[in-house]
Order: sequence, then structure tokens, then C-alpha cells
Amino acid sequence: MERLLPRFSVSQFIELTNQTLEYAYPLVEVEGEIANFKVNQNKYVFFDLKDESGTLNCFMSIYQLRMPLEDGQAVRVQATPKLTNWGRFSLTIKLVQPVGEGSIRKSFELLKQKLTKEGLFNEERKRPLPAIPSRVAVISSQQAAGYADFIKIVNQRFGGLTIDVAQVQVQGAGAADQIIRALKHFNGRELLPEVIVIIRGGGSADDLSTFNDEPLVREIAASRVPVLTGIGHETDESLADLAADVSAATPSNAAQILVPDREALRAGVRYEINRAVGGMDRGISGAIDDTHHMLSSSLERMLSRVDSEIQLVEMTKRLLSQFDPRQILKRGYSIVHGAVVVGKLITIEQYDKEITAEVKDVKKR
Repeated sequence: MERLLPRFSVSQFIELTNQTLEYAYPLVEVEGEIANFKVNQNKYVFFDLKDESGTLNCFMSIYQLRMPLEDGQAVRVQATPKLTNWGRFSLTIKLVQPVGEGSIRKSFELLKQKLTKEGLFNEERKRPLPAIPSRVAVISSQQAAGYADFIKIVNQRFGGLTIDVAQVQVQGAGAADQIIRALKHFNGRELLPEVIVIIRGGGSADDLSTFNDEPLVREIAASRVPVLTGIGHETDESLADLAADVSAATPSNAAQILVPDREALRAGVRYEINRAVGGMDRGISGAIDDTHHMLSSSLERMLSRVDSEIQLVEMTKRLLSQFDPRQILKRGYSIVHGAVVVGKLITIEQYDKEITAEVKDVKKR
């Protein structure tokens, strides 16, 4: 008996194939190298994903492109396989990530260059953190060791803060979107936190690539609230660090930057008080010395003035004495009292006697 083969129209076969693919492989991950990368109409992205012996056509919306790509990069894609109406098999890309240290570094440098040109990392955009915050928002995985270290050090150094934590993934697919949603949540509150801290402990370059996600980096730069990052180890650098207002070397270092050491603060206050008291003592001693000097100077000026007045009085007395009639008489002169008329009596006053005489003759000169 002849076996009947299934018969389809072209459209039916394409539809059946896609239904089969959707059922068997709704979402797949494929690794390969990018080739023939291009963007059409600033809307659609096309590229080939290839290895030594095969090539796959890939398609995605430009809005799903979260980092710069170029030919030769090794990437991992999450995609839906599909047969197009033109009979070409392709992958519809949902997510693309660089893989391998070289590819991750290349993607990092491309995006860093792009965002630097836009001024996203400029120092003048950075804002200072509050000296002693009271309301802090933390974005992290609460199961991570970095988060535990951060909380422990904050409580040891200061304590008493209100800390609101957003539990998120800090690596892998979807992690960047979760962090973005947490940032939007904290920035959308009526009562804003004083600082947002993003924490992630150490890991491989692939693990930390979440923090080189372009939409995440832009969201950090656009935050209404100052952002402090503590991502990876001291040698790790992410674009999230560059966009943050302040970046710490590690989660532990982020805690040290966020709050001062209470005991060190107390010691500093005691030192300042002692220094101020010492300064007051020196100031009082100086004021006393200045007062003594001022009084001595004033007294010297007063005595000098008195001496000058005494000298003036003595000089005046000597001057007046020159006009004293008795002094004139003492030098041999006489004073005549009465009318100098012939026959009249006159009194002649000398220094030590008075003489009465009669005028016998008067001659004019």
C-alpha cells in the first residue's frame, strides 16, 4: 500500500515549521562570531553568526541592542528560531552578550568611547554624597557576600541608618533590567533616599558584564539621587562605575565611603574641642597682654602730656614775671604817683621805699 505523504502549500509549510520550532525550541542560546553587521534605517539590526563550518542569519530591533557590536566579536545570543516567508532560516534575537575576555573588553571600549563623547562620564556631572546620610537605598542580591560585607561594615562604623534594599540579580540575563527597574523605583518615590548604592562582589569579566549594559549605564547617569557603586574588586572597572557619582573599589569600601567611623568622628570632635579651648586660652592671654600694653602706652602718653603742660605753665610764669612792676623796681627804676605839676606833691615809689617830693620844675622833651 502506497504511503501518503503530507501535502502543504508553501505558506502552510512555513507556518507549520514555525509552530514546530516554537514548540520544540521557544528560546535557544547560540554562540558564535559576528559577521556582516549592519543597521538599517536606524531601526533594524542584521548580522550573521558563524563558526568554522556554519552561518546563521540574525535579526533584531535596534532597541534591543544594549552594547556596541562589530564584526569579529564572539557573542552569545538568546533567540527564537524562525523560517521567514522568503524561505530563509534566521534567528530573531532577544538578547546578545559578548563572551570571552577579548570580546567583552572590545565591547567595553566601544561603549566607553561612545558615552565619553556624549559627556556621560564628565566630572562636572558628579554630585557629592551626603556627609552622614540617614536614608539609604541599596540595590543588590541579598544572598551575595558583597552585600553582607557592606551591611556589616555600615553597622560597625555608624549604624542607625534607614536602609531600603531592592533584591535583584547581579549577573546573567535580565540582571540589568532588574537593576534599572530598581533605580526607577527609588527615583520615583515621593520621599527620595539620600543616596543609592549599587553593590556586586567580585567575579569573572562575563559575570560583571551586566554593569557595562548601555541602558543601565544611562539610567545611573540620569538618576535624581546620587549613586555610589561598589562593584567587583579593586582592579575591576565597569561603565556603571564611570557613570556613578562616586565609585568604590569594593562593596566594603563603599560602606567606608558612605558613612564615617563613629569612634573616629568622636575622637575628631574631642580633638577639635581641645584645640578650640587651647585657642581660647591663648586668645585670652593675648588679650590680657594687649590690654596691659595698651594701658601702659596710654599712661605714658598721659604723663608726657602732663609734663608738657607743666613746662608750658612754667614758661608762662617766667614770661609774666618779666612784666611784674616789683621786678622793674628791683632793677632800680621808680614809679611816680600824682600830677606832675609845679608846686604839687608827688609820691615816688622805689623797690624798698616811698618818697614824697614837691615838683619844682617841669621841662618837656
